[in-house]
Amino acid sequence: MPIMDLTYPAGTFTPDARTELVDELTTVLLQAERAPKTEVFRNITWVYVHELPEGTMLAAGRPITDPTFRLQVTVPQGALSERRKGELVAEATKTIRSAAGISEEDALRVWVLINEVPEGNWGAAGSVIHFEQLRQLAAQESERAGAAAGAG
Repeated sequence: MPIMDLTYPAGTFTPDARTELVDELTTVLLQAERAPKTEVFRNITWVYVHELPEGTMLAAGRPITDPTFRLQVTVPQGALSERRKGELVAEATKTIRSAAGISEEDALRVWVLINEVPEGNWGAAGSVIHFEQLRQLAAQESERAGAAAGAG
């Protein structure tokens, strides 16, 4: 049940390019979490896109002229090991750079912040969601995907 918030200047992407970027970031995050590659997990990975008006991104009190990005990723505590966090940051940065046409030398214009929600502090559908429940769901989805692949 990860959530991402992607913030960047308005006009950086066409609607189609934005949709493609969000889809790719969803894939990157689910791969880092080692979540099953199923629609169930894609559908519970939400991305909030924040396009900021011109002149509202500042550095040293002045508007930033080059597109700059902040990707905030919120996951349940324990969903990502330190190694997987490194994978997520590297791949998300590369994905955003590629979509925005940013060179590797300008990668500092892409920030990835990972927020972990402590166990017992994530709720959905009126109930507290525990990380173990998500692990069980992942195991079930992996079994279903394996069974479907074997039947095909």
